[in-house]
Amino acid sequence: MINFDVVIKGKIVLPNEVIDGEIGVLNGKIEAIERSQGSLIGNQIIDAIGQIILPGVIDGHVHAFSNPEEGLIATTSAAAAGGVTTIIDMPYDLPNPVNNIAAFSKKVDLVEKEVIVDTCLWGTIAKENGAEAIDDLAKAGACAFKMSTFETDSYRFPRISDVDILKAMNKLKEYDLVAAFHAENDEMIVDLIDELQEEGKVYPKAHMESRPPVTETTAVLKLMELSYWADAKLHIVHVSHPRTISLIQQFKKQGVKVTAETCYPYLLLSVNDLEKFGPKAKNNPPLRYEEDVQGLWKQLMDEEIDFITTDHAPWKAEQKERGVDNIFLAASGMPGLDIMVPLMYEAAVKENGMAVEQFAKIMSQNVADIYGIPNKGRIEVGYDADFTIIDPSKPYIIEEKNLHSNSKLTPFDGVKVDCSIAKTIVRGVMVFDGADIKVGPGFGKFVPGKAYKESSLIV
Repeated sequence: MINFDVVIKGKIVLPNEVIDGEIGVLNGKIEAIERSQGSLIGNQIIDAIGQIILPGVIDGHVHAFSNPEEGLIATTSAAAAGGVTTIIDMPYDLPNPVNNIAAFSKKVDLVEKEVIVDTCLWGTIAKENGAEAIDDLAKAGACAFKMSTFETDSYRFPRISDVDILKAMNKLKEYDLVAAFHAENDEMIVDLIDELQEEGKVYPKAHMESRPPVTETTAVLKLMELSYWADAKLHIVHVSHPRTISLIQQFKKQGVKVTAETCYPYLLLSVNDLEKFGPKAKNNPPLRYEEDVQGLWKQLMDEEIDFITTDHAPWKAEQKERGVDNIFLAASGMPGLDIMVPLMYEAAVKENGMAVEQFAKIMSQNVADIYGIPNKGRIEVGYDADFTIIDPSKPYIIEEKNLHSNSKLTPFDGVKVDCSIAKTIVRGVMVFDGADIKVGPGFGKFVPGKAYKESSLIV
């Protein structure tokens, strides 16, 4: 009989069913799954009876370096404490974006020294003629490529022309990698912001008024048509409005290979919270009306939304507070790695009756499948022993001062959540025990994308 490194007992969420059983872990992999308890022998026994053992949650949309003071140690510590076993970090780093092999190799080296949980990396392209870098970045292990139709910064976070988008899509098709987009209509938004500021309309809700739903839907429509002609995989990040999802469903029926995510704030907050909290609740795209929130929930329950992310964007207080008197001056984005999983479990499973198998898909399996992340996303023999264990009966109160992220700002401060993260396990090792981080920087690993060629990284 095998003596496993770790045996975990509890309610196990498999891809299509939930069982009361136990998992045997050997050398960081799932070696056995039993539909009863007490038959497996292990050097370490983790008793999760009464708790929910999910496949390790994967957050596909994280910004560790949009604010360089955050960094990978704080980001992945927040992930571990929040039940997230793998992150995919965005390429729009300050001061330099990850759009060339030197920058990518440098970041991989940093990942291997600093991360607490496993980490994949996005690549991106330069504003002009950037598609030529895709070959090197794909072979170096970028798991997907992020681009934008809105210009946050002409160097770090540029708007990519239609011509270059089509070139990038054609190139990414060769590697079977996803072209993902921040999809907002740059021309319309810039004009609307100018008009509102000229009229003195700088109150919090004006942020949403400067980015009405049409600025999202028109950008997404263009991208789906480009994807149709390129026959390339397209992913739309942070969808904020149900109309966008409805359009995506129509294009899927036409054979377009398009997927979509929404983020936890678009499901749990509305424009009323933007008015209440001001800059703390400012993100791009903006929070929408309550009826739009309910529309997204229906689509999520109907499995029309592929997965949920944080869009973790941590800012210092001063970067938010400069928008107190003019919302357009505040940084956009909020942290979420510490809190997304328990918040979404409570809202989706406890309050809306989502099956835990579906919850596992939208928090883990679908992310791994869409981006081709090897050995992640499922509780199956041969997969990495990554588990998010939730205690569904242990409530806690979110306190922003206790966030592991260096950004101690969240509109969820003071909110009571009727469940909590009991344990976070990465490759069979407990990285968070419900109270403390149990491993140090460098425990997590870089997880390369499916086009990876080992000799491609610069040493």
